[in-house]
Amino acid sequence: MTDIAIIFGVAAILGVLAKILRQPLILAYLFTGLLIGYFGLLNLEDQESIRLLSSVGVTLLLFLVGLEMDYTSLRKVGRVSLAIGVGQVLFTFFFGYIIANIFFGFEALTSAYIAIALTFSSTVIIIKLLSDKNAINSLYGRISIGLLLVQDFVVVVILVLLAGLDAGKEVSLVPILYITLQGVVFFLVTLYLGVRLFPVIFDKISRSQELIFLFTLAWVFLLVVVMESIGFSIELAGFLGGLALANSSQKYHIASRIRPLRDFFILAFFAMLGSLMVVSEISGMIVPIITFSFFVLIGNPLIVFFIMNLLGYKKRTSFLTGLTVAQISEFSLIVGTMGLTLGHIENEIFTLIAAVGVVTITVSTYLILYAEKIFAIISPFIGKDALSEEGVSFLKANSKPIVMFGGNRTGRGVLSCMPQKEVMVIDFDPFVIENLKKKGISCLFADITDPHLFESIDLSKTKTVISTSPNIEDNLFLLNKLKEPPLTIILRAETDSDAIELYKKGADYVFLPHLSSGQFIGEIIDMEKEKLKEIKDKDMETIKNI
Repeated sequence: MTDIAIIFGVAAILGVLAKILRQPLILAYLFTGLLIGYFGLLNLEDQESIRLLSSVGVTLLLFLVGLEMDYTSLRKVGRVSLAIGVGQVLFTFFFGYIIANIFFGFEALTSAYIAIALTFSSTVIIIKLLSDKNAINSLYGRISIGLLLVQDFVVVVILVLLAGLDAGKEVSLVPILYITLQGVVFFLVTLYLGVRLFPVIFDKISRSQELIFLFTLAWVFLLVVVMESIGFSIELAGFLGGLALANSSQKYHIASRIRPLRDFFILAFFAMLGSLMVVSEISGMIVPIITFSFFVLIGNPLIVFFIMNLLGYKKRTSFLTGLTVAQISEFSLIVGTMGLTLGHIENEIFTLIAAVGVVTITVSTYLILYAEKIFAIISPFIGKDALSEEGVSFLKANSKPIVMFGGNRTGRGVLSCMPQKEVMVIDFDPFVIENLKKKGISCLFADITDPHLFESIDLSKTKTVISTSPNIEDNLFLLNKLKEPPLTIILRAETDSDAIELYKKGADYVFLPHLSSGQFIGEIIDMEKEKLKEIKDKDMETIKNI
């Protein structure tokens, strides 16, 4: 208990510091282990209780990954995310291997481990940062999450392959093929149980939330015992345990109950990893650490940027998506740990991977939080998107009384309340444009910050301009471009301070979603049921058809 108290006490202090610095808690966990190991407070690697806690943490981490992957996940992320994800994984691995093997002279297997570690980005960190920015449902947010989903599938395959190798032995094709075959069998059995058995069980116990939680843990640890007894890793058992429940109607409740438990146990895992980092080895690996960190921070975003540009996406969307992969993942550390256990890499290589993780997670957190401001600074150096000749002709020939920037989410609601023939929608999300065209709504694929857009647009018939973008920079740019002719300009803001600034710059009306929704509830609270039903039916029609 003393050991656990020391770990959690140090982690709590560092966690407060991480919160102040707007850093993810994973860094606090790693530094907890580093400080404990450096000052010799504990030898975490030799503590059986800590090793047990860390094993449970990794199992629950992989369980949640499997739980959040329903069987149609890859189809849902679309061909674009699949293409970007696969392309990024392949190119990052290739260039990472070249740097490790040719420039630094690491052995082939060691270079492969380093390249794999550089390939994956942290799903947990990125989703948290996107959520903080209210960007989960943005175009680049959806592509980023799809890209991460592809990475998660790849890393699970790698864990399956590593599970078939014996510690200290040379890599051989036979055990890899054998374990792959076993993995496929277990995967199919898991799918069968998830479709046939578990829905029936959860229907029977759905009234008891405690029983659902208990049954879930019993299933996971039973699977761990069975799979470990026949030579599989507990990581794979955790993933398959979650995958079996991924289509359950109770999956979100299960995830909400498991996450606090995972966070409790995963602290021990990352603290143990931090204790494996040897400060003296870091000083001898400064050049590789800096090189690989720059590759992840700059090279990974550039790879995604160029792939997305080839697919026709706007530069801003490509840039914002690219920044989300500018760090390595917690799974990179798990893969490094397995390599260390199997005797494939030395402790100094694990220290290298962990150090790159600390650097890239720290820096990328600020890059993602301030991505729009960074793009505004560097956009003159990477060039602007040029509006196509078809786009210019379309704008000049389709002057409308109302021009609306942004046709998704808030834009859908606005469109449902106005004559759609009088509206021109401009959006940089190709999925939104495709959907609007099917509905016969006049629209154009373009970015609000495209300088060619306002040179080509015909506002002679336009009376009102609406922006549903929550981005303050976008709306300030729009106000600056629309000084002439006089128009009614309606903008969206996320915060009170943003609204005040937009009013000062000349906006006629700024709507805040939280304020507008509160006012609407106040207006309908005394309505008759018949009137409420009319509003409900209209909302349902909007959800289904726009």
